[in-house]
Amino acid sequence: MDIPDRILQRLYTYGSLKNADRGAEFEIKNRLQDAKVTGVSRVVVDRQRVDLEDVRVVAADEHEYTLDEIDEGRPINFPVGRTVVIVVEGIDLRAGEHEIEIDFIADPFGELTLEVTDSIRDEEAVGGIPRDDEDNYSESAIAARHEYIAAETGVELEHVPRNSFDADVTEGNVENFIGVAQMPLGLAGPVQVNGEHADGEYPVPLATTEGTLVASYSRGMKAINLSGGAKTTVVDDNMNRAPVFVFEDARNARDFRDWVFEHMDTIREKAEATSSVAQLVRIEDYVTNNHVHLRFDYTTGDAAGQNMVGKATFAACNWVLSEYPGYVENFYLEGNFATDKKASKINDLQTRGKRVTAETTLSEQTILHHLGAEPEAIHHHAQVATLGSFFSGANTNGAHPANGLASLFIACGQDEANVAESSAAMVNTTLLDDNSLHVSVTIPSLIVATYGGGTGLPTQSECLSMLGCDGPGNVEKFAEIAAAVVLAGELSLASAISASDWVTSHDELGRNR
Repeated sequence: MDIPDRILQRLYTYGSLKNADRGAEFEIKNRLQDAKVTGVSRVVVDRQRVDLEDVRVVAADEHEYTLDEIDEGRPINFPVGRTVVIVVEGIDLRAGEHEIEIDFIADPFGELTLEVTDSIRDEEAVGGIPRDDEDNYSESAIAARHEYIAAETGVELEHVPRNSFDADVTEGNVENFIGVAQMPLGLAGPVQVNGEHADGEYPVPLATTEGTLVASYSRGMKAINLSGGAKTTVVDDNMNRAPVFVFEDARNARDFRDWVFEHMDTIREKAEATSSVAQLVRIEDYVTNNHVHLRFDYTTGDAAGQNMVGKATFAACNWVLSEYPGYVENFYLEGNFATDKKASKINDLQTRGKRVTAETTLSEQTILHHLGAEPEAIHHHAQVATLGSFFSGANTNGAHPANGLASLFIACGQDEANVAESSAAMVNTTLLDDNSLHVSVTIPSLIVATYGGGTGLPTQSECLSMLGCDGPGNVEKFAEIAAAVVLAGELSLASAISASDWVTSHDELGRNR
């Protein structure tokens, strides 16, 4: 198997070189596909060949082997994502850079050679946050970090350590736990949602430090309720990972693209084998210069799915790299074309997460007597604001989609960085013959989850439960509620701006009064 040198070198784990009790050691991590190590034929450290009797291999299951215990009949399992440690007994390396060379055999790759330069750091000079390798969520580990903060900053923590749940429930959600950031949590609404998944009135928890936000969203929700509710529609569901492959020239890039689509069935099989949930819907192809960007599009059930699709795409790409008959100069699992946690035009067009629309028609009386503005004024402001958004290059023509989404995300255990994509909403107003106003909001990249990630944390799970969205089977429902929240915020702020009430409302309810 012809593995590009730049990809091969990634098997070595940089920063792993260190002195241990019996010698020096370093790590090799399988970043390609499931394999078996069948031998090590050469190890060189700083241009000095090592006696192979002094070399040990520690497998992923922590079992240790001498080299004469490894051969084709007695291989070491080397699954993708797992590490083997190479131990060279009897040497002690100075701090600084060292040259490492190793020849080994792995099925199905064949003979592989790694030549890298790694460093041993003076750990005492580096320092770092206190941690416990056995249990980093224990009371003693947390207390050590509190003492570290006091010593380094002079701050004795009073409020941060007051959490109502055991620290170990946060494992997998945060590292080096020290406590909680307590944010005010308000209740907006309720809002009437007339969706295909959400159907009813929902009180909405919003975590924020911005005065007037909850009141403003509640005002918009009341306007929606007076208009019969928000009609919501999930149009598309699509989570992406976009690897990039680099070739000698554009012709080779095109040929590779064609080969990928000829083998689509097998690629789908390899990707979906990594998950019981992920389903590969399609692969988008974008060829530029000598680069091939492939945007793998999946459905991911009730999870947001970024990690899920990363694992699935990685498996598919490893198969592609091993089977493609041509030469791939380089490969990266993400070429920044999925635009993870960044707003982008490609996501507006092709969707990332849920594509959902919320809409309502407000009567003239509702707008005048509840929102305090005239329908014509709101409609005209929407036209002016759209031009301003276009001129400024903003990611939305809305007033503040990120406001409600950020507050809802924090309350309900969503990945808050996904607000960057999710806030790219498109607002449209239509003034009807009876002077009523139809307002709709489409969110093309709403990334939400009701399972996995932070949704299982105690506070966040309770907030999801308030909405009837806790656990599997509820992600479309939550998406529809989120879209209705954005619609409410747009109605309220657009009315305040149109009626020149924006500043006075903040003066009355906000911290700047």
